[in-house]
Amino acid sequence: MITDFNRRKFIRNAAIAGVGAGLLGSWYSLYGRTPTDPVIRIGIIGLDTTHAIAFTKAFNSSRPVPGLEGMKVAVAFPQTSPDIALNQKRLPGFIEDVKKMGVEIVDSIAALLEKADVVLLESNDGRPHLTQALPVLQAGKKIFIDKPLAASLADGMAIFTAAEKYHAPVFSASSLRFMESAQKVAKEGAIGKVLGADTYSPAAIEKTHLDLYWYGIHGIETLYTVMGTGCKTVTRFHTGDTDVVVGVWGDDRIGTFRGTRSGPDDFGGRVFGEKGSMLLGPFKGYDLLLQQIATFFRTGVSPVKPEETLEILAFMEAAEESKRRNGAPVQLEEIYRKAKRDKK
Repeated sequence: MITDFNRRKFIRNAAIAGVGAGLLGSWYSLYGRTPTDPVIRIGIIGLDTTHAIAFTKAFNSSRPVPGLEGMKVAVAFPQTSPDIALNQKRLPGFIEDVKKMGVEIVDSIAALLEKADVVLLESNDGRPHLTQALPVLQAGKKIFIDKPLAASLADGMAIFTAAEKYHAPVFSASSLRFMESAQKVAKEGAIGKVLGADTYSPAAIEKTHLDLYWYGIHGIETLYTVMGTGCKTVTRFHTGDTDVVVGVWGDDRIGTFRGTRSGPDDFGGRVFGEKGSMLLGPFKGYDLLLQQIATFFRTGVSPVKPEETLEILAFMEAAEESKRRNGAPVQLEEIYRKAKRDKK
């Protein structure tokens, strides 16, 4: 016999269970998966960057940050650059690091694609990115391409053209884009309409790449996160220790980037808006980027439009041309015309 007390207890427990199930359902719904979904197998191309190690640790953790559940780096193809000494030196150690985390090493991209559902392209050399990405795109698999998307605007255009042709989603970004402060400005309108911004980051130079493609891209991506697209001209001031790049947007807003090569490494800036100004930073690590990558792998929807990713490349290429012209302003339209001629 069920007494009134037991009946009330049963009803209360059922209600609690229902609330718990509802919350659990909402949690999984938030990240686009259910408890019965199979594990999404991630393949990594390129193991010559610290990002490959950090990202593997995050996805393969026994207690991943919210949103990374149900994903695992399963396989990697350890390609590197023959003419970048640092990459050659650290590759063997990075291979051993990921093997200890349960990652299988294969000898080709074709072999990787047989064992992976989605791909992280982590070669820190942008020059081979088009060649590395093409078989992934042809297989119709989602791919995150770590910065830079490519080592030229022409190659970047070719990647997105192939992505459209093969209906394969592509996402590329610096982790600096997803700093909480930058997202509050860009997505939440924390200071109203953005009137201008100044950003900064280290800008180490690698002889195989256009200057800002190698590391300055971090601060430039921060600039674009808050300013959006629409830059028309770029002027660069260059010394051995510092670059200052000034962009003028079509609506007469001005955005600047300072790249540093001496003193402490730091990332940040300040953005100016209708309702006041706001500091950008600090950078707290990769978790926010990885959550965006995980959502992209589930949905196939990139949080960054291709046009913005390509304009970042055009901005950096215009800065390089301005340097060649001793600081003369360069029109982005000119850079786009040249890239279309050079596109493979």
